[in-house]
Amino acid sequence: MFEDDSDRRAFLDLLDLQVDKHGLVVHAWCLMGNHVHLLLEDPRGRISEAMHGLATSYAQRFNKRTGHVGHVFQDRFFSEPIENEAYLLEVVRYIHNNPENGGIGSREEYPWSSYREYVGEARHCDVEFVLGLLGGVDRFVEFSAGRGSPYRHMRRMRISDEESRERAAEVLGGVEPGLLAALPKPERNLRLRDLRSSGLSVRQIERLTGIGRWTITNATT
Repeated sequence: MFEDDSDRRAFLDLLDLQVDKHGLVVHAWCLMGNHVHLLLEDPRGRISEAMHGLATSYAQRFNKRTGHVGHVFQDRFFSEPIENEAYLLEVVRYIHNNPENGGIGSREEYPWSSYREYVGEARHCDVEFVLGLLGGVDRFVEFSAGRGSPYRHMRRMRISDEESRERAAEVLGGVEPGLLAALPKPERNLRLRDLRSSGLSVRQIERLTGIGRWTITNATT
């Protein structure tokens, strides 16, 4: 896809044009040798138009410059919706670790991803939402280097009781919170620590599970 760095810069410039034209927001990106990763917010439902415009304009430039004939992109783009903040953070981490996982270089050294925008100056990317979830650049760096649950790195924020029920269902994988008290102590305590790490307060866990607050505190500290 890219002959040299001028191609990569052109791709990012064309991405900026399509993002502005169609009202998208870029939260993360990474250019690899034969594919790209983009994490996009699409409030107007225009991602198909934007990606078609990007692919067409880049292919025209690339073919004219290199003499290549035919398609530059092998297939239509593939997209997957992101429906919660934890998965969003996992995707950000995956995108930035792609060069290292591919044996190309570390996320800190690789110049063609948005990682440097998060730790330096943002140019193509809106970094504020992700940094807000994690609580700043230092927490972002720590999260990017780790492999644990995103909930363990997310900034502690007060969540509503309704959201606490939704988050508990996600963290427990379908296990009813009210059944935790009947589990063997090691498993029960592990589940309680998962709930606490996901941002739930001790009182919220107490209301959801029926387990006393002192038991919860002892299990999670």
